[in-house]
Amino acid sequence: MSMISKEEVKHIAKLARLELGPKEVEKFRKELSEILDYVKKLNEVNIEKVKPTTHPLGIENIFREDKAAPQPVEMSNDLIEAAPEKKERYIRVKAVL
Repeated sequence: MSMISKEEVKHIAKLARLELGPKEVEKFRKELSEILDYVKKLNEVNIEKVKPTTHPLGIENIFREDKAAPQPVEMSNDLIEAAPEKKERYIRVKAVL
């Protein structure tokens, strides 16, 4: 395991705007070193024949086409007539701001 230096941990903490005590510096030094070693292992894996994964399940769009459904004129007229305020064929509502 290649350990990163205390100075590197302090620099990373400074960039992250963290204040670390001596025990925390040592703790993060060990943890960051383990993370970097794991990344090194991942970099050694041969992924040449692996296709990129854009979605793990390969689901396609299953939604219906977005289009207006025709409504009977009578239904529209009934709705407009039932509205408390209307102007011609439009329902008037209070402004929402």
